[in-house]
Amino acid sequence: MELLIKHLVALYERDLSKLKQEIQSYESEEKLWQVSGSINNSAGNLCLHLTGNLRHFIGAILGKTGFVRNREAEFSSENIPQSQLIKDIESTIVVVKEVLPQLTEEQLAQEYPIQVFGYPMPTSYFLIHLAMHLDYHLGQINYHRRLL
Repeated sequence: MELLIKHLVALYERDLSKLKQEIQSYESEEKLWQVSGSINNSAGNLCLHLTGNLRHFIGAILGKTGFVRNREAEFSSENIPQSQLIKDIESTIVVVKEVLPQLTEEQLAQEYPIQVFGYPMPTSYFLIHLAMHLDYHLGQINYHRRLL
């Protein structure tokens, strides 16, 4: 399991760094918040969602960081400066790098402390799910940026 944590930290750090690069690649802050037609989530909102999600489920739940998530604001906020989104991503990288290596093999095998989907699952399984969730939305952001 130690190897699993090492790989997860590397993947989260890689993909959060890619998220930072994507957010920095928008030619204007206005485009970060642009939606069109049936596309309801801007890149800015998806970035807020990803950082809020990881700082909540890894930071607050597993690491007891005290982070308080406002999921509704992740999707309703607008025009937050690009620099703040970058700070949020950098803070999320720090949380992942500090919390995950502290987890024991026993904790990884145990049921995740809350039932996110209404059923129990091992913490290791949920951490893999979170990485896949990050990548899903990262792909959406990349596509959104290139469409604009």
